Amino acid sequence: TWMTPKETEWLWAVGNTASCNAQGFFIVFGALGEGLYQMAISLNILLLINFGWKQEQFAKKVERPMHFIIITYVLTIAIIPLVSETYNPLCGTCFLNVIWDTCSTKDEGELCIVRGNEQVVTVIRLIAFALILIVLIFCTVAMVWVYLHVRRQEMRNRRYIFGGSNNTENHRESRRIRKILFLYTLSLYFSYAPGLFAAFANKPISASISRTFVPLLGFWNMLVYFLPNCLKYQRDHPGTWLVTAYFRVVRPCAPCAVSVSGMCCGQKEDVEDAPEMNFAKYNTTNEQTAPISDDTEA
Repeated sequence: TWMTPKETEWLWAVGNTASCNAQGFFIVFGALGEGLYQMAISLNILLLINFGWKQEQFAKKVERPMHFIIITYVLTIAIIPLVSETYNPLCGTCFLNVIWDTCSTKDEGELCIVRGNEQVVTVIRLIAFALILIVLIFCTVAMVWVYLHVRRQEMRNRRYIFGGSNNTENHRESRRIRKILFLYTLSLYFSYAPGLFAAFANKPISASISRTFVPLLGFWNMLVYFLPNCLKYQRDHPGTWLVTAYFRVVRPCAPCAVSVSGMCCGQKEDVEDAPEMNFAKYNTTNEQTAPISDDTEA
């Protein structure tokens, strides 16, 4: 609340109109950009695994123009309320809102908008609602498509497997990928689902919930990304709590001379990448070729 104008008398509010505009701008810019980049990541995984693209090919043909389009789009959307003075205090923070006050040119007691634009608020909320819905649908479909592709690839590989390998062993890779993709999708819903209800709700509670969960998407994705390595660390170090495993895996690397814990940049004994960390790398084969698993080696 400290960027909110102090005239609002919110707890710890020490800001002014300029700080309020800055906070509202970065909330809209970050929330819209976050959703679009989540779609971009899903598209990247889809093209790598399902269509056999190389990362260099994606970077050249898609990634560079995609950065320009996303940044230009969200920058334009975030600037419109800034120009129309529509970033105003709302429930302790500054967001899309209009300020009402007593009119000086109308009947006594009648209220008028003294700052902001209701049309801008409505349009931006419509855009946010549509974007959230599109992101949720696209990312869900993409992740399901990737999982089904890996599953079909495993079924094709069974033709090359000898020695009576059981069905559980055949589908081990697809189960790993299914778990990771499910967690990525779950983090997306956990962050953006409250925004669907808050897009058109001016109630302080719904607005506060939405503005709390949406910025956490990157944090949840970070937890999912490092989860395979943390679980591997637990297997290699029985009795380790998951929180401790995250600390060991994610912690910053300190020079050996100043490392209090004894773990430093010069030591690499603790963590190696789990197979799930690079699932896209190992599942980018062409449709025409079916890779032979290690079980075929006699």
